[in-house]
Amino acid sequence: MKAATTGDELLGPPLRRYFCEYLINQRRLSPRTIAAYRDTFRLLLAFFERRRRKPENLRVRDVDADCVLAFLDDLERTRRNCARTRNARLAAIRSFMRFAVAGDPPLLPIAQRVLAIPSKRFERGVVKHLTPNQVQSLLDAPDSATWTGLRDRVLVTLLYNTGARVSELAGLQVGDLRLEAGAVHLRGKGRKQRTVPLWRQSVVLLRSWLRQTVASPQAPLLPNRRGGHMTRSGIEHRLRVIVERAALKDPTLNRLRLSPHTIRHTTAMHLLQSGVDLSVIAIWLGHESIGTTHQYLDADLETKKGALEHLTAPTIRRARDKRSQPLTEFLRRL
Repeated sequence: MKAATTGDELLGPPLRRYFCEYLINQRRLSPRTIAAYRDTFRLLLAFFERRRRKPENLRVRDVDADCVLAFLDDLERTRRNCARTRNARLAAIRSFMRFAVAGDPPLLPIAQRVLAIPSKRFERGVVKHLTPNQVQSLLDAPDSATWTGLRDRVLVTLLYNTGARVSELAGLQVGDLRLEAGAVHLRGKGRKQRTVPLWRQSVVLLRSWLRQTVASPQAPLLPNRRGGHMTRSGIEHRLRVIVERAALKDPTLNRLRLSPHTIRHTTAMHLLQSGVDLSVIAIWLGHESIGTTHQYLDADLETKKGALEHLTAPTIRRARDKRSQPLTEFLRRL
C-alpha cells in the first residue's frame, strides 16, 4: 500500500530499488562508481545510528536538508574529509533524492531543499609533476634481474607511457596488449575504453616480461605474488619502494610525495611541453571534458613564458621621486 504521508515510506525499499534497478540495470554504472555511492549511504546510515536512529526504521523524509547538512559537516569534522570528498558524498545523496521523488512526487518539497544544498568550493593546487631526469631515475631503480624488479619496471613504464589511472593499470590483462600494433587497451572510468600507443622500448620490455609471467589473455598483466591482480594499495606500495631506491641516486625525489597519479600528471605535462594539443592529451588520458585537461596548461610555466615572448614589452619609464612632490600634486596624480 502506498504511504499516506509525504516520504512516509521506509528508506530501505526505495534505496534498494535505486541501486539494483536504477544504478545497475538502467544506468549500468561501473562497479567503482556504484561502490562510491554505496559507501556514501553506509556512512549516512552509520551517522543516523550514532544519533540513535536505527536504519531499518528510517523513512525517506528523514533524509532532509538539515540531516544532510549535519552529515556533511560530520564528514569534514570527524573524518577530516576534504571539500572534494564532501561534494562527492553530496552528489550521491542528490542522485538518490531525484530518484525517490520520481517515484513519490509528494516528496518534492523535501527533495528540493536537499538538491539546493550547494557544493563547497575549494582551491585547486598546482599540479605536481616530475622532471624527465626524475622519471628516468624511477625507471632505472627496479632490479630487472628479479621477477619483482622486472614487474616493477613494467609498472612504472606503463604508468608514464600511458598516463593510466591506477585502477586502469591494476585491471590490465595480458589480452589488453596489442604489441604488434604497439598499443595497449585501457578500461577507464564510466566503462569508457581507449587505446594508447606504446614506445618501441615499452614493447620490447613487455615482450621480455611476458616470457617471465603467465601469458594467458585473461591473466593479470601485473600480477601480485599470488597470481591475482595487484590492488590500488599494492601498486602504491611498490611505487613507494621504487621511489626510496631511486632517491639513493637522485636526492631530489626525497622532497616529493609521489603517487601513481603524480606520474599521470607528469605524462600530461610532458606531452604538453612537447607541443601536443590539449584535445589529444584529453583523449590520451581519457578525460570526458577538455576542461579537466586545461589544468595542465595552467600549471605549465614554460608554455606561459613562450607566449610572453610573442608580446612586445612596453617601455616603462622610471618614476620620479614622489617624496619631492607637494602633497596636493601627489593626490591629484593618484
